[in-house]
Amino acid sequence: MSAQAFVQNSTVPTPPERHYDLVCPACGHTMADDGLTLRCPEDHAPALLRTRYRDQEPAVSPESDGLYRYRRWLPVVRTLPGAGGTVVYRSEGLGCALGLGDLWIAFNGYWPERGADLRTGTFKELEAYAVFGRLPERPPVLVVPSVGNTAAAFASVFSRTDVECLLVVPGSGLHRFATVPGIAPTVRLVSITGGDYDDAIELAERVSALPGFRAVGGAWNVARRDGLATVLLSAVEAMGALPEVYVQAVGSAVGAIAVHEAATRLIASGRYGTATPRLLMCQNEGVAPVHRLWHGGPEVRRPVGKEERRAATGRVYADELVNQHPPYSLTGGIEEALRTSGGDVLPCPGEDARAATELFARTEGIDIEPAAAVAVACLGRSVREGRVSSGTRVLLNITGGGRARLSAGMRDDRAARPVLRLDPSTLESPGTLQRIRELFPAADVSA
Repeated sequence: MSAQAFVQNSTVPTPPERHYDLVCPACGHTMADDGLTLRCPEDHAPALLRTRYRDQEPAVSPESDGLYRYRRWLPVVRTLPGAGGTVVYRSEGLGCALGLGDLWIAFNGYWPERGADLRTGTFKELEAYAVFGRLPERPPVLVVPSVGNTAAAFASVFSRTDVECLLVVPGSGLHRFATVPGIAPTVRLVSITGGDYDDAIELAERVSALPGFRAVGGAWNVARRDGLATVLLSAVEAMGALPEVYVQAVGSAVGAIAVHEAATRLIASGRYGTATPRLLMCQNEGVAPVHRLWHGGPEVRRPVGKEERRAATGRVYADELVNQHPPYSLTGGIEEALRTSGGDVLPCPGEDARAATELFARTEGIDIEPAAAVAVACLGRSVREGRVSSGTRVLLNITGGGRARLSAGMRDDRAARPVLRLDPSTLESPGTLQRIRELFPAADVSA
């Protein structure tokens, strides 16, 4: 299939009205979007809402920047100039090293020689740009919990807007802000010293219940998923076909779910066959919630105490992959995507990921983030074990890279300065919520 199957559509501006509806896959309920809706209002088991676009065929707007090139399949009513996007190319070096003759790399990060310009070094910027584009005119304060990468992306993107945003991260994630050029006064960063991702999530949930605040929504936010789905749209435009296997390291697996949804949408257009890509999800060995859930076993549902959880998280190679509550069994979630695609989940030892980091730098010429190294290592293992054959058309999502390039020449003291540093023991205190509320005196409590 030629890449020209994507319709060139350069003359139609972004429409002021929304060009899509929200549809519940569980009950079929259809509704207009207000830019903030996260869940179906009907009474049934949890299900991830999906977008239904009026344009049924894939179209590009080449005059738009970055991921907004695919704005006809994005739930956005506005764009930001200079947005970045995914760069897709056919690999020779890594493909040869792994024994793959048709390996394509979706690079998300900073690599100017390749045209990659995600200024915080990861594909989380795709989420931030899409979430901003979806918002109504006067949104409440968005609350974003993060290990660090997502928060850095939102800090970078939302600092270019007048939208207020609260970022909640563990102290160990502050180094990921080193490449953020500056944080605007409308964006407030709160860190939890000695805490972890689950602490950030729990605090963010309590803050989101306050008047004038709203959770960004994780996998529940259609903009986050459709923003990440542009990884596949970029790939299909470059490849002219869907990949047979899609490989990504996952924490909450929002990106993998998004790719599966986009593949289904592309197939429905009638241009890309009938088979969705087989999803190969990758996690750290030792702390691999999605792997445990998929493969089962007596330990799957065992409650994990906070101290045990924090200690385990500190030992993994890629701490961005440690979400203990991924959207697994709900309608439209991880289990459904794995089952319908014939996918699998693999764990990766830290030493394999370290070796993969070196391999990628040697064969492709750029540094990659720990999560991306986990994906490279798992793909290599899959080839060696015969799970992926040498002639398979594979799309490898390098979810982050080029951060060393971004950091070159920057001052060593270039670090994020939270407006509030919290101890884990204070997170449930009413006084903590009040201190956070006071950070946003202009918040509209009626929002």
